[in-house]
Amino acid sequence: MDKAVKTSVGETLNFVGGEYRKSSSGKTFDNINPIDGSVASIVHEADATDVDAAVTAANEALNGEWGQMPLAKRLELVAAVADEINRRFDEFLEAEVADTGKPVSLASHIDIPRGAANFQIFADTMKNHHGEFYNSPTPDGTGAINYTSERPKGVIAVVCPWNLPLLLMTWKVGPALACGNTVVVKPSEETPQTASLLGEVMNIVGIPKGVYNVVNGFGPNSTGEFLVKHPNVDAITFTGETVTGEAIMQNAAVGMRDVSFELGGKNSSIVFADCDMNKAIEGTVRSVFANCGQVCLNTEKVFVERLIYDDFVARLKTEVEKMKPGLPGDDGTDMGPLVSQEHRKKVLSYYEAAVKEGATVVTGGGIPDMPDDLKDGSWIEPTIWTGLADDASPIIDEIFGPCCHIRPFDTEVEAIKLANDSKYGLACSIWTENLSRAHRVGPQMDVGLCWINCWFLRDLRTPFGGAKQSGIGREGGEYSLEFYLETSNVCVKL
Repeated sequence: MDKAVKTSVGETLNFVGGEYRKSSSGKTFDNINPIDGSVASIVHEADATDVDAAVTAANEALNGEWGQMPLAKRLELVAAVADEINRRFDEFLEAEVADTGKPVSLASHIDIPRGAANFQIFADTMKNHHGEFYNSPTPDGTGAINYTSERPKGVIAVVCPWNLPLLLMTWKVGPALACGNTVVVKPSEETPQTASLLGEVMNIVGIPKGVYNVVNGFGPNSTGEFLVKHPNVDAITFTGETVTGEAIMQNAAVGMRDVSFELGGKNSSIVFADCDMNKAIEGTVRSVFANCGQVCLNTEKVFVERLIYDDFVARLKTEVEKMKPGLPGDDGTDMGPLVSQEHRKKVLSYYEAAVKEGATVVTGGGIPDMPDDLKDGSWIEPTIWTGLADDASPIIDEIFGPCCHIRPFDTEVEAIKLANDSKYGLACSIWTENLSRAHRVGPQMDVGLCWINCWFLRDLRTPFGGAKQSGIGREGGEYSLEFYLETSNVCVKL
């Protein structure tokens, strides 16, 4: 049977040098379906030998056919990956839903189409990318010319999160390949299936062996650590928790490898009394509870001008209590489970801490009553609090669950100060119909991305990333190319 095709039913294998492989050590672990607690697949955990084989394959491809391939041909293949993902849309959808438990309506409108589009978008971006040229005067009057020359950075380690597995992985792999790099992907141990499935796509469209590699496993003392410590990895890109980013950065310091990090967030929303209340309520429901609160851009702190505070809390409560948890494919399912029982324990610990620290539970705060066949899933109630102090742990810490705290404010200056009072600085939302206020407040937010009267609206050409402890660098459009290309200046004396 052809090793280039994934053949082990119920198993998630590593993908190295264009072939699917079991782990050298024989170690495996269960990938648990968060909907009902069943085993979604058996995952082969890559050891140091497997990681070294993947990095070696990536280097060989970089120095072989892929590295010599003309730009136009390379971008044609990268764009073809998007077409093949879309052709196999249902397979990717099934794998993504099995890993995450998210509603089909969400995954089919965001995760899979955006995951595919990242290849087409960055192929187009690279096609239109160009260097710079300068005429420079010299003391002898003859002059000089300077122009930029760019080359791939090399082997990129791509360490991915579990909340948007395909989308956030291809957000990095797409530009990396468009720029001519090779990659070794370490997906989250919670959600490995779409990264593995993408290997089939690479083979079908003709991406040379070794350009795209996948190693499965955990972080410390496992696959992730072996990968980021590997001396032949040239750069590391990571999306996930800040504490993990700090550990990766320490390893990247050995050999002075470049890093690009999108890390934690504790995002705020400011709702002014002059907002369109219907827009603000609808947008807040999405920004807090989409994907069961498991999006780095989700809102966890909502600041509402006192004039409309009581009305806002009451209306948000009404909308949240309409939300229906259920099977991903069921009509009317608004919310899936959290990704795992372990993550639910973390989120529930903050639900308990909020009550201990004086919160009023407006709605939620526990585990929903689910049918018997779903009781072993990682279900949790969407939750709203009021009344917490500004230094309470649920106000300071990133929870990453379907919850928010609502606090009143009286002045614009106070709202800005409250929203910026965080070690994180990823995103925020502002709700106001006052044009002057929108342009006045937006630039004062200490974040990488500020939305006004919307949430999660993205032009993929714009810079994306965080301030403070929310990340290093920017992704999107030309900003991604800056990380994946090594730029040199060539100076010619005339």
